[in-house]
Amino acid sequence: MFNKNFIVICISSTIAAFPPMAVVLLGGIITSQIMMKDSLATVPMTLMIIGIAISAPIASRFMSIWGRQKGFLFSSLLSCLALIICSIAIYLENFFIFALGNFLIGSSQAFIHQYRFAASESVKKEFIPRSISIILLLGIVSALLSSNFAEYFKDFFPSYLFLGSYIFLSFTAIIPFFVLLFYEETKTSNNQSKFEIETIFKLLKNIKIIQSIVSAGLGYFTMAIIMTATPLHMHLVNKFTLFETSIVIQLHVIGMFLPSLFSGDLIKRFGNTNIIYAGVVILFLSILTNTFFDFYYSYMLGLILLGIGWNFLFVSGSSLLVVSYEEKDKFTAQGLNDFIVFSTQGIGSLSAGFLLYFSNWTVINLLCVPLLIIVLVVSLFASRHN
Repeated sequence: MFNKNFIVICISSTIAAFPPMAVVLLGGIITSQIMMKDSLATVPMTLMIIGIAISAPIASRFMSIWGRQKGFLFSSLLSCLALIICSIAIYLENFFIFALGNFLIGSSQAFIHQYRFAASESVKKEFIPRSISIILLLGIVSALLSSNFAEYFKDFFPSYLFLGSYIFLSFTAIIPFFVLLFYEETKTSNNQSKFEIETIFKLLKNIKIIQSIVSAGLGYFTMAIIMTATPLHMHLVNKFTLFETSIVIQLHVIGMFLPSLFSGDLIKRFGNTNIIYAGVVILFLSILTNTFFDFYYSYMLGLILLGIGWNFLFVSGSSLLVVSYEEKDKFTAQGLNDFIVFSTQGIGSLSAGFLLYFSNWTVINLLCVPLLIIVLVVSLFASRHN
């Protein structure tokens, strides 16, 4: 399993995932400093997610023509450029340039999200779930390293807070370019399939592909809307300190990625559909905890369960997708999947603040219940059809 290509992918994907961590940690703070408006704090992350969703089909098409290696090399250069643009924006205190940089970070991440598919192509079929799990597990390493780098270099230029962080991350963004020079294009990775309506309709007639997209997409929506609303509700409504709130979010992130140690093996043993069922049950438990309890440790438990449930749905959905399409349609299928999945993430993140303002925390959680029922119904139908 641990062949040269897979090792190259693991190293490159870990470093390539630094920029979005910086957006999540620093984007809102920098925007508030530049614009003096806390209401715009979520704009950088929103623009990054929009960049991912819009660029997902483009990334798949690019790689179908020029191959995985050239696509990942391009993403490394684009990520470096985006971080340099953000650095210039911080220096000039220009919000619009900063917004452009964050959108381009998202565009580069659309290519980087293809690492999980490249990992699945570099191993034997029976190791596909584990390979995807390992790529997600490395997200913890990315989060820890990038947050510490950002903190260490934030005062490197005393007059410009976080300028040093972004300049340093722009140097790290180019590292995968050199690592990827050791990547060997596989025979099946260069397939010039067209992203055509006919192909999309054909893919959407495949109930397994529908199941994979619905599971990952609605799982992502549920995770994004509750996760985004949590710090707002805890800090602004329930008056928990920023430190207490950050601990809950950090444990949530661990809950998202740590199960990757075993979720791949669980899928191999019990099958994708059964792990999807388990993920839905765990998300229901998270919603119940968030709805019926209102103290600090209930938020902690609810968000940990939210992360675990998301992991089960995303990993099983991704691994199910990989084994459900024909080889000639893989780039179209992957682009379509990522466009839908990350669009739902964007909708979830965008709607969280709006819904929390016009309704409440309980409504946000209960809104996810019918979506999870849809996942169950589609999975049951797919199982019977199969």
